[in-house]
Amino acid sequence: MHTLLVVLDLAGTFVFALSGAAAGVRKKLDLFGVLVLSFAAANVGGIIRDLLLGAVPPPAISNWRYIAVSLVAGLMMFYWSGSIHRWRSAVMVLDAAGLALFAVSGAQKALAFHLNPVAAILLGMLTGIGGGILRDMLVSEVPIVLRSDLYAVAALAGATVVVVGSLVHLPPGTTTIAGALVCFGLRMVAIRRGWQLPTPRQVLQAHEDTQPDPRAKKG
Repeated sequence: MHTLLVVLDLAGTFVFALSGAAAGVRKKLDLFGVLVLSFAAANVGGIIRDLLLGAVPPPAISNWRYIAVSLVAGLMMFYWSGSIHRWRSAVMVLDAAGLALFAVSGAQKALAFHLNPVAAILLGMLTGIGGGILRDMLVSEVPIVLRSDLYAVAALAGATVVVVGSLVHLPPGTTTIAGALVCFGLRMVAIRRGWQLPTPRQVLQAHEDTQPDPRAKKG
């Protein structure tokens, strides 16, 4: 289980670091700015998770692998910035992959610390969305989790699969793969089909559509 958690964390760190660096390149930041975004996107979710679990100091700052993976991903994206326009679709895929990996790893680590099922699901979601929130805030954008198609919901779904699998005593590897696929698949389908939760404008419009036309009564 320990090895599985480390592998998932490092894989999620790499793909989220790429998405963070891509955001920095898109905003035309310098090398330092790109690397800051790379590290923030890749590690903040895991740091928050570990602080809440009491697993201190968090591996993201105490284990050189996490820092190295973040910096390598940032440098790769920075020096390939000439073709960044071709990475837009890839960044969405990487972001969805990072979300899936962190959601399941967060849930698995919470279970390893004997948290109750609801707390484990919420911590899995928080691990998945934490880095993306800070990444977007650093480039002065509304976090994608608050405006995009089924982002946090996808993380919740993936974490739920992991926790339910643990409750029915399925092998951790099986539930982890299944949870990651559910999260990634739901996120990608939501992007392609434009699925999203209702917004106030949509609710208001639906309410207005159900109201009788006052002009019809006068006629």
